[in-house]
Amino acid sequence: MAHRVHDHQRALPVAQATVLSLPPSSQTKDFRQRWTVLDSLLCGAFAGAVAKTVIAPLDRTKIIFQVSSKRFSAKEAFRLIYCTYTKTGVLSLWRGNSATMVRVIPYAAIQFCSHEEYKRLLGNYFGFQGKALPPLPRFLAGSLAGTTAAMLTYPLDMVRARMAVTAREMYSNIMHVFVRISQEEGLKTLYRGFAPTILGVIPYAGITFFTYETLKKLHTEKTKRSHPYPYERLAFGACAGLIGQSASYPLDVVRRRMQTAGVTGSSYGTILSTIREIVTKEGVVHGLYKGLSMNWIKGPIAVGVSFTTFDLTHSLLHKLHQMGYFTH
Repeated sequence: MAHRVHDHQRALPVAQATVLSLPPSSQTKDFRQRWTVLDSLLCGAFAGAVAKTVIAPLDRTKIIFQVSSKRFSAKEAFRLIYCTYTKTGVLSLWRGNSATMVRVIPYAAIQFCSHEEYKRLLGNYFGFQGKALPPLPRFLAGSLAGTTAAMLTYPLDMVRARMAVTAREMYSNIMHVFVRISQEEGLKTLYRGFAPTILGVIPYAGITFFTYETLKKLHTEKTKRSHPYPYERLAFGACAGLIGQSASYPLDVVRRRMQTAGVTGSSYGTILSTIREIVTKEGVVHGLYKGLSMNWIKGPIAVGVSFTTFDLTHSLLHKLHQMGYFTH
């Protein structure tokens, strides 16, 4: 009898080990998947908000030049910033930033989250689960993420552009913009400039995410460190933003002209007619690339801050999950 009891006691740890090594249930996997998506949404929203707030005065100045026929120069841009500050105060440099936040928080959340999901789906499809994607799928993941975010948040971008180029007396808040555009110009106006936006987002988001992911991959191969330092992430993001925005900038100018036509007295109909009018009146360089030098300042800063903030906050949440926080 004692021998049987002893055998049972010896077998107990084996049974316990078997129980502990059981694979996680489908319910646990679903829960982890939901947390992964939620983490990406939260980190993306925070990253977008931080990046856009940092460069808001430069962004507003760029839009004002984009939608006017005035010739752009760095001197004139900073003179405009200074005049705005002296006449209406420092906070006026962030006019329209509330509309930017309303747009950029869901936009960045959707873009970063969908990018993670597209990377996972394309990785499964091409047989690269958990590994760096090849060049083409890497570009596709970025393009699809940007397109998804732009399609779902476009009216907010339209509102933000209107608020940036008008006086406070014309539009008092975000809802006022929606109401006035709907009543005076029709609901279709909320999607004016949508086509050049999508045409611009495909190369911009694709190139930006592709460049950032490629630089991280090359860095890992060379240094054998899977996690770059924050300043390295900033540099990778800055390079990605510089290349991506330079490639898609003319379509950004076209988009802004079409979005603000109702308040600038212009009549831009299609993408080609808008390009033709800009080139005829202002030329290629001074028209389609107006404000690009400003973008070379703000673009790398915004993209660098955005990617770095997303990666760092995503890593932080992952560590908190590992430590047992946010458990079921």
